[in-house]
Amino acid sequence: MLHTLAISGYRSIRDLVLPLDRLTLVTGRNGTGKSSFYRALRLLAEVAQGRVIASLAAEGGLTSTLWAGPEKFSRALKQGEAPVEGLRRKDSVSLKLGFASEDYGYAIDLGMPKPPAGAFMLDPEIKAEAVWAGDVLSRRNVFASRAGPSVTALDPRGYREVITATMPPFESMMMHAADPKGLPELLHLRERMRSWRFYDHFRTDAEAPARRTRVGTRTPMLSADGGDLPAALQTIREIGDPDGLNAAIEDAFPGASLEVRSDNGRFELLMGQHGLLRALGPAELSDGTLRYLLLVAALLTPRPPELIVLNEPETSLHPDLLAPLARLIARAAKECQLVVVTHDDALKQALLAEDALHHELVKELGETLVPGAEELSWTWPSR
Repeated sequence: MLHTLAISGYRSIRDLVLPLDRLTLVTGRNGTGKSSFYRALRLLAEVAQGRVIASLAAEGGLTSTLWAGPEKFSRALKQGEAPVEGLRRKDSVSLKLGFASEDYGYAIDLGMPKPPAGAFMLDPEIKAEAVWAGDVLSRRNVFASRAGPSVTALDPRGYREVITATMPPFESMMMHAADPKGLPELLHLRERMRSWRFYDHFRTDAEAPARRTRVGTRTPMLSADGGDLPAALQTIREIGDPDGLNAAIEDAFPGASLEVRSDNGRFELLMGQHGLLRALGPAELSDGTLRYLLLVAALLTPRPPELIVLNEPETSLHPDLLAPLARLIARAAKECQLVVVTHDDALKQALLAEDALHHELVKELGETLVPGAEELSWTWPSR
C-alpha cells in the first residue's frame, strides 16, 4: 500500500507531501487543485509505462504544467504586506513526483533541457530518479539512483556500481535499467505501478463505447473507456464475486437484474427492472445507471490492482445512488487501495462514515494546501 505521496512544482501544487490510507478521500471547492492532484498521480503511473514525457506534452509541455507562483513565499507576502512578484530563482526549475509504500519508494525529477536542445526543445529531461527501501530516501537505503545519464545500483556484494552512463534524458531508468537479475526490485516496482487503474468521467452519451455491442473476451479489469463492460461483468460472474455483483445491483436498484446476452460471441448488456415487461438494452439505460454499472465493474474486478483512483465518480449519479456507491467503494478498499477525488458533499459524508482518510484541499495565494494534514518527512533525489 502507498502510504506517502509527494508532489512538487506541478500546476497549483508548489510542495505537497500527504499520507495515504487504504481508502483516501480528496475533496475541495472548484479550483483548489483536485484535478492537479489526480493528474499528478496519473503522471507517476505514466513513468512505469514509458509515457511521462508524452503525457506532459499533451498538457502543453513542462512549461505549461510547472508551478506558476513565486519560488518561495515570504512572511510579509503571506500576511498581505508585500505584493506577489517574481524574484531571481535560486533553485533549478523542476517538477518532482514520488511515493513511498510499505516496502519501496520511488521519486523522479523532471526539468528543462540544456541548450541547445534541438528540435525537441520543449521535451522535459529526466534529471534524477531514485528507488529505495523504507519510508524516506537516504544514502543507506537507496538501491538504484539516477543523476543525469548515469545510473548507479547496488551489486550483489552490496557495493555501488555504475550500470550505465548513457541513459537518454527522455527515458526513465524504470524502463531501461530494470533487470530480473541485476535490479529485480526495480522491475517488480514497475510492474506494480503498471497495474494502477484510473477511472475518470466514463462516457455515457449515445455513442459511448459502453453502449455498443462488441465481441466479448474474458476481462479481469475494465478498460478506461468502459467499452468492455458486458465482458467485465460476465467475467465477475464466472471467476469473481457474483454474489457481490448481485448485492451491488440490489443495493442501488432494488428488484433489478443484469443479463449478458451473447449473439455469436458479441456481448450485449441487458437490465431488467421491477415493473417492466422486458429488459432494457444499453441504449435505453440512463446516463446515471450506466455510469453506476461501469463503477461496479471497475471496483469488483476479479484481479484487484495495487491502486484504483476514481476522479469525480459521482458525475451523473442521482443522490440516491451515492450511499450505495460509497458502500461499493468501501467493499473494494478491502481488496486494494483506493483514492477518491470528489467535490460532492453527500459522497464525502458517506465515505467519511466508512472511515476514509480525508484531505480537504484549499488555495492560498494560488497554492494548493491541505491544512491540518500530518507532516511527513520526505527527501528528493539529488541531480
